[in-house]
Amino acid sequence: MTAALKNLIGLDRGEFRAELEAIGEQPFRAKQLWHWIYYRGETDFAKMTTLAKEARQRFAGLYTIARPTVSREQVSSDRSRKWLLRFADGNEAESVFIPEEDRGALCMSSQVGCTLSCAFCHTGTQRLVRNLTAGEIVAQMMVARDAVGEWPSPKDGRLLSNIVMMGMGEPLYNFDNVKKAIHIIMDQEGISISRRKITLSTSGVVPMMARCGEEIGVNLAVSLHAATDELRDKLVPINRKYPIADLLKACRAYPGANNARRITFEYVMLKGVNDSPADAKELLRLIKGIPAKFNLIPFNPWPGAPFECSDRAAIKKFSEILNAGGLSAPVRVPRGRDIMAACGQLKSASERQRRSKVPA
Repeated sequence: MTAALKNLIGLDRGEFRAELEAIGEQPFRAKQLWHWIYYRGETDFAKMTTLAKEARQRFAGLYTIARPTVSREQVSSDRSRKWLLRFADGNEAESVFIPEEDRGALCMSSQVGCTLSCAFCHTGTQRLVRNLTAGEIVAQMMVARDAVGEWPSPKDGRLLSNIVMMGMGEPLYNFDNVKKAIHIIMDQEGISISRRKITLSTSGVVPMMARCGEEIGVNLAVSLHAATDELRDKLVPINRKYPIADLLKACRAYPGANNARRITFEYVMLKGVNDSPADAKELLRLIKGIPAKFNLIPFNPWPGAPFECSDRAAIKKFSEILNAGGLSAPVRVPRGRDIMAACGQLKSASERQRRSKVPA
């Protein structure tokens, strides 16, 4: 029986060197492979023309540079694109590309399913199957790059310019793989997305937030969604473990947070639940002293959702109160709703995943 080829996507520089040293190759081959895989996006060893023919043939017999399979691609009327990606074990996750005129953001997943069960989030209705590997996270970026034709890595004028770790799953519950993947994506001789262009969104895994700032150093977004513990316990159940006071203490201590690099508080607008003027005023009191801004998110409906989106007038008033208190609070324009690609709508529910067992 032929042994499976090892996938090189997801290996960092040190692992590249160790892998090639183990098969007797010279260290400079690692740099060559890095260039072809992460800078040029090449998947065929035969086309890596700076490598000797003998080396190309040898690598092709040992390794693969395989992306996940695109099980389904959907394109929204607003040009947003959603990919359902199937990984080697048959599990699936979604990623979404949201284009603007001269740039765009890729919303990437960190887990298959989610364990947090936030009440307003479609992903939370799908149980956690497993963490994604670093390779599976990086591969989401590579699939998107394939789709928009941005290989080799452009220096300027990128359509795929930003990344948000805001798809399926809680990134800080998969910290090591997320950290490794982001460092690969940031490498200046590879995919080369600037640290300033990457945002990690957390529901509030307080013990990991300092490590995120120190070891990854990207922009931080926090899913807040309520001004009181009583309400946040219901909307974001992790609050029962890490209540608002603890969460905001971690935000105040977040490495690198300042007025030029503010923490973003995400706040989904739920009609009659968290959208009153009193809620907005309480947020001003809570956030005082934190270099922060708000991202107000009109609730994106999904089948069976127990909420409705706040009225436009309520959202406008809410934003005005935060603005008057000195906080930027733009209202996010929903994108990709018609293909269930908007914030809080992601979910992959194949029969294979429903039958899968949650790893211990």
